[in-house]
Amino acid sequence: MKLAGLAAAGTVLLWASAFPAISVAVGPFGPAGLAVVRLTVASAALLVAAPFLGVRRPRRADLPLIAVCGLAGMTGYQLLLNTGERVVPAGTASLLVATAPVYASLLAVAFLGEHQARRQWAGAAVALAGTAAIAAARGLSFGTSALIVLAAAVLQAIFHTAQKPLLGRYTGFEVTAYAMWAGTVFVLPWTGSALHALPQAGGRAIGAAVFLGVAPSAVGFVLWAYAMARMDVGRATLSLYLVPAAAILISLIWLSQLPGPVELAGGAVALGGVVLASSKARQRAEPPYAVVLASSKGRPRAQAPDGVARAEGVEARPVQKI
Repeated sequence: MKLAGLAAAGTVLLWASAFPAISVAVGPFGPAGLAVVRLTVASAALLVAAPFLGVRRPRRADLPLIAVCGLAGMTGYQLLLNTGERVVPAGTASLLVATAPVYASLLAVAFLGEHQARRQWAGAAVALAGTAAIAAARGLSFGTSALIVLAAAVLQAIFHTAQKPLLGRYTGFEVTAYAMWAGTVFVLPWTGSALHALPQAGGRAIGAAVFLGVAPSAVGFVLWAYAMARMDVGRATLSLYLVPAAAILISLIWLSQLPGPVELAGGAVALGGVVLASSKARQRAEPPYAVVLASSKGRPRAQAPDGVARAEGVEARPVQKI
């Protein structure tokens, strides 16, 4: 249990550290070049791990849905987040991305036929009000960039919704690997941007880009799966609400960045809406975006809301990635 708690804490720190790392690398590489480097490094890391985790070939019929997951959750998400973080501070970006579960729940109602109680709808309204306050915090340029980050959160929600049918047939690690590899294929047209930027990027930016691919995108998911397999799932998933706070602290230490008072207040409101929307789900027998811990034969053993699990033997309907 002690090791599992350390793994959960490590996951929070790794996912939170992605936001300031993007701020460091996006200037020299540009949004597209950084996405190419990050996805390529992450795909290589997952490719090395795949044989040890028994990753299978996907069925041909599932390839279109895998393509949607890769295009929305990997390529599109990273291009938009990188673009937005050229202006939006890392801590503020983490607050905006943390609202993705709300949009995923709304998409599940529209496309998967899931039912949402009034508490979920109220939580969604509160979260949207918080994000509106953040977007209006510093004028037109900042507001436009904040909306781009918010669009990245919506793409992440599309990823969560699209991968749900796949999680009934593959492990969480397999779905993550498929999506990462597909996203890398879609980002290849921008390879020239990465190659052009690489000679002038500098060691700090290159290190941050490689860190993004290895740590948050690969190691973070492995640590999370380890924690989810060994901890009470409700306690483990509660730790995800610490990601924005950790991102703000890391950004303050690393970049001397601190969101303004309006952004912090809007972020607190937005996170309150996410918590409100999630609280009812914990009481339901089949909560939306639950983590399902499954045996090797796929029989469910335990559930918890709003989590991410990415390893063989663990299936997930995830909430947040960075």
